[in-house]
Amino acid sequence: MLYIRHADETIRKLSKMFGAVLVTGARQVGKTTLLQKIAGDTGYVTLDDNLQLMNAVEQTGTFFKDNPPPVFVDEVQRAPNLFPQIKMILDKEKKKGQFYLSGSQQFVMMKNVSESLAGRLGILNLPGLSLRELYGVSFLEPFLPSDEYFTKRQKDKADIPYADVWNIIHCGSYPELCANPDFDWQMFYAAYVRTYIERDVRDLAQVGDEVKFMRFMTVSASCTGQLLNVASLARDVGISQPTAERWLSILVASNLIILLSPYHNNVTKRAIKTPKLYFLDTGLAAYLTRWNTPEVLKNGAMAGTFFETFVISEIVKSYCNKGILDLPLYFYRDRDGNEIDLLIEDSGTLYPIEIKKHADPDKSDVAKFSILDSIKTMNRGQGGVVCLYDNLATLKGNDRVIPINLL
Repeated sequence: MLYIRHADETIRKLSKMFGAVLVTGARQVGKTTLLQKIAGDTGYVTLDDNLQLMNAVEQTGTFFKDNPPPVFVDEVQRAPNLFPQIKMILDKEKKKGQFYLSGSQQFVMMKNVSESLAGRLGILNLPGLSLRELYGVSFLEPFLPSDEYFTKRQKDKADIPYADVWNIIHCGSYPELCANPDFDWQMFYAAYVRTYIERDVRDLAQVGDEVKFMRFMTVSASCTGQLLNVASLARDVGISQPTAERWLSILVASNLIILLSPYHNNVTKRAIKTPKLYFLDTGLAAYLTRWNTPEVLKNGAMAGTFFETFVISEIVKSYCNKGILDLPLYFYRDRDGNEIDLLIEDSGTLYPIEIKKHADPDKSDVAKFSILDSIKTMNRGQGGVVCLYDNLATLKGNDRVIPINLL
């Protein structure tokens, strides 16, 4: 099955604004397929080909004579010395849409990009498939629980049966697995993790102990939806805290996890400053933590945190697909234990969101939203509870019950 990717429009727009476009993202989220569709008849070269890689590394000056722009270079991070050459060509030709670049190893790539192509490059971080893409919804705007958003969103929504929700959460969002339900789930993720560690982590991040890194990924997955505790991660895996911090940065930069920042300012002095950890693909997290079927996951001890992780990931996707790199997403928690799962900041307004896996929300679910009234420098916008209820409905005042098919 061929899915229509929502980032398509954003990438085409970037190609008209910049000389080069870089699409990053985790392995197998569909970067190559999408860019080949957009690049059309332009040249294509992949640096997974060892001969092409050797030419890119050893004969940098002639590489783009053999592969003249417009050209799509796949896995470009394998030859970072190409970035100065791209800069020289763009400065000379001054044309838009000359280079399409992709790569999954952002932690190697971005330093070279920032040094060489500042102002010449449009960047998009491609996530896995979203619910909108899975169900053929064409609505493209980032999620925001406002009247304007829901007025537009309800005109283009899909019916998502309750029975499908946990299958989707368990399956994850990698296009190849979603498009082939007959694939063996465990074999797919086992191969995925092995490839990730062998090619990205071992080769480029100099992680010496692959067994411990696998253990680190597993322990991190068990902490999805929780406050980050690096000391605890290090202790559970048997590594030093500096090593845990470095390995965590690898997972972040390779787009496997996100660290959601806490919201705080001078007024909210009691707010904590520790981020929360979320896996961006719930299928990968389920594989690592041994929730081997949707039924076991739905009824297990981590069901609530997996549903929360799924909702956060869906909201993140809606922003990434629009090319928004600095996500306006936060959470709130203070030293008294008061917590709001998600805050979306837009034009000086904070929109609060609670996430519950049940289908019968009540007013107590939004009681903590009143905390925002003490933040005098911000307006408190409309909020809601994202849950498994069927319809959009008023819960209390301006706060709503928000079904997941309106994300």
